[in-house]
Order: sequence, then C-alpha cells, then structure tokens
Amino acid sequence: MHLEYHARIHPALTSFADECIATLARLIAYVGALALLGIVGLHFWEQFAGFPEIEPTGKADFTAALRSRPQFAVSSLDPPEKSEIYEIFRHPAGGRKDIFHWGAPDEKPVAELEIYRPGGEFNPAERLGAEMARRMDPDGRRELEAAGVIDSKFGAVTLLRFTGTPDGAKSCLSFFKRIDEPALQISGWSCQGSGLPARRGAIACMLNRLTLLASGNEPKLAELFARAELKRGRCAGAASGASDWVTGPENPRLRGRL
Repeated sequence: MHLEYHARIHPALTSFADECIATLARLIAYVGALALLGIVGLHFWEQFAGFPEIEPTGKADFTAALRSRPQFAVSSLDPPEKSEIYEIFRHPAGGRKDIFHWGAPDEKPVAELEIYRPGGEFNPAERLGAEMARRMDPDGRRELEAAGVIDSKFGAVTLLRFTGTPDGAKSCLSFFKRIDEPALQISGWSCQGSGLPARRGAIACMLNRLTLLASGNEPKLAELFARAELKRGRCAGAASGASDWVTGPENPRLRGRL
C-alpha cells in the first residue's frame, strides 16, 4: 500500500521541482542582465563624467584664451612704427586661432594674420570669402573675388579683393592658404603698400617671416614649419614689387564671388 502511494505522488513532486528550478534560473538570468546593464552604465559614466560639456556646433563660439602661450611669431614686419597685437582664441570643440594685428593705437589695423588649427567645430562648407570680407570691413557688406596668387614658403597662396575693384585702385588684399597635414589654415589681409605689386609683396613677406615658437605635442606642425623654412625667400625683392608670371599684377584674374 505504501509503495502504491509513493508511485502515485512522485510525478507531481518532480514537476514542481522542475518548475522551481526553471523559475530560479529565469530570476538568475534577469538579475544577471540587470547587473550587466549596471556595469556598462557605470563604465560609460566613468569614461565621460570627467569631460566638460561641449555645446553643439553653431551655438558655441571662440573665446579669448588669456592663459594660452603664443606659439607663433612674425619677425620685423614693416612698418616698424606700427604696434603688434597678438590674441589667442579657443573653441570648446578643440579649435584654436592665433591672430596678429598691426596698426597704430586707436586706429584701424593695417594688416592681420590668423593661424587657425581647426577642431570639431570646423565646417569646410562655410564660405571663407564672406568671413574674410567681414574681417577686412566689419561695417560693410561687400563680397570678395579672386585676385590671383602669390608664392610663399608655404606654397601658393590665394589672394582676394573686394568685388568690382578697378585694377589700378588702392584696395586691401586678403589671402588664405589651407594645409591638410597637419590641418591648418593661414589667412589674413593687408593694406600695406601703395600699389597692387607692393601689397602682394607685403603679404608674401608677412608669410615668409611667420615662424613657429613652440609646437607642443604636435610633431607634424614642427615638421611643416621646418620644411617651409627651407623654402623661405627674401623679402627685399617682394617689397620692391619684383614679380613673375604667377605673382605679377598682370596675371589673369579669376573672376567670381567666393
């Protein structure tokens, strides 16, 4: 009689035990998944908690970096009576601008040179011509057109001037040069010189006198300037207006807005 009862309840006990084991396994899997998510979340928090928040591109802007040290210099830029102002600006996304201004105190600058090392804020689709026009004439709304090229120790440099300027008119010239490796953009403008050849020469001389003071942790930047110094030309010929078919005022003008 005892054997019959034992045989009759054994399947129920087995089913109950199996159900308990399955439920326990599901609970363990659920708790394990929660623990894994917690570990992953903690890992990402440790990775990013120490970084400052960066505003989306277009909302943040460059701000003066008063504690940053100068990394560039321009030697003996004429005219000597003009004072030099050196400013450094940084962007939350990593960009840096080193800007030189030359001019008499309380007067509009006669020349500007900007060395821009772009970061995440850089947008190659932006119209550089519009920015250059604003820098040359902040109160005006004129646009720029191509005005030939000049040679420098960094290679050929594009020149720009205000649209519709007569060939013989006294007009300031702007310039820009983009370098891919390392990412670098050199730009600016100059009103020095009495004529177009002299102003071309003044810009070429400005670029040839641009030197690197410290490269920091950027060996490619140091290499760029070291190679450029090997191609550095004399300023005397440029300042006197000497030119060739590329840099001369008679070279074909590339019309069109930039």
